[in-house]
Amino acid sequence: MSGKTCLVTGATSGIGKETALRLAMLGATVIIVARDAARGETARDEIRRHVPLAQIETVAADLSSLAQVRRLADEVMARYDRLDVLVNNAGVISMRRQLTADGLETTFATNHLGPFLLTNLVRGLLERSAPARVVTVSSAAHKQARTIPWDDLPRGAQAGHAQTYPLSKLLNILFTVELAKRLTGTGVTANCLHPGFVRTALGRDVTGALGAVVRLVLRIQPGPATGAETSVYLASSPEIADVTGGYFVRCKPAEPSALARDARAAARLWALSEELAGLDPGR
Repeated sequence: MSGKTCLVTGATSGIGKETALRLAMLGATVIIVARDAARGETARDEIRRHVPLAQIETVAADLSSLAQVRRLADEVMARYDRLDVLVNNAGVISMRRQLTADGLETTFATNHLGPFLLTNLVRGLLERSAPARVVTVSSAAHKQARTIPWDDLPRGAQAGHAQTYPLSKLLNILFTVELAKRLTGTGVTANCLHPGFVRTALGRDVTGALGAVVRLVLRIQPGPATGAETSVYLASSPEIADVTGGYFVRCKPAEPSALARDARAAARLWALSEELAGLDPGR
């Protein structure tokens, strides 16, 4: 990956930080996107202790804020003349309904709309750097979502907090399917993945009896290094240089749910996301 620039969101801990570390070990220049600037600097310093010559830089942005995503994209395009890989890794699980400053449900905004907007805003830079790749971290939890509450999706008032995360992971796959279609002929590929059930801090906001069960189960799960393997594979392997629109598990193509393969749902999600993010239709 020498000479390549990779941007990894949610890279201050867990799978994101391990992905950034692995890409740095492969020689890439890595941009860490952190919600908190201090935590971003800490992650950068930790990676440099493992890889002394690592080219690691940090940018602070909260993916749940559309304004901050726009500022992030502006900063990336101003500071870098190329972007070879975008890893949409940032994600949250919230067990209570919360709205962002934009009036959007937090899980939907962070896990789907923020990455959707960021990808579209840096799309031109990715295309100018082609061959380039977009990698989005989804989850097998998407299979728990059996329907899409279209009218309720942005604010999550009726879906129930137990469905917000599975829904967001379903949206990650639908986004990837439509993105791959729209990137045809540009030299930019788009794939997504299930990282496995691994030991990370993602479930830190899960409380009560469910939270206790999650923490107990996580103790016997593999760590972030295992979870990052498929992200790094999709970001760097020459084996899948021309593969796009795929869903991967353990570095192998896998079949997501039938709903995740619904082309009409993917197109409808794209149109809704454009509207919510304030993008011109048909980007």
